[in-house]
Amino acid sequence: MITLNGEGYSWEEGMTVTELLNGLEGDHDYAVIRVNGKYVSKPHFDEYQIPDKAEIYLIPMVVGG
Repeated sequence: MITLNGEGYSWEEGMTVTELLNGLEGDHDYAVIRVNGKYVSKPHFDEYQIPDKAEIYLIPMVVGG
């Protein structure tokens, strides 16, 4: 089990950030997420494995002008 944006979420051994995001409903375009206080950028989503009991926060991209 992991915590995703403050709520419980199921976890599987070897789960990558990409797999986590693919399992979410809706549009999810994130440039970076925070895992246990460490920032993980999009180029590393395919390779970064999420540890069990991780605390994850999704950081949405913000566009403005």
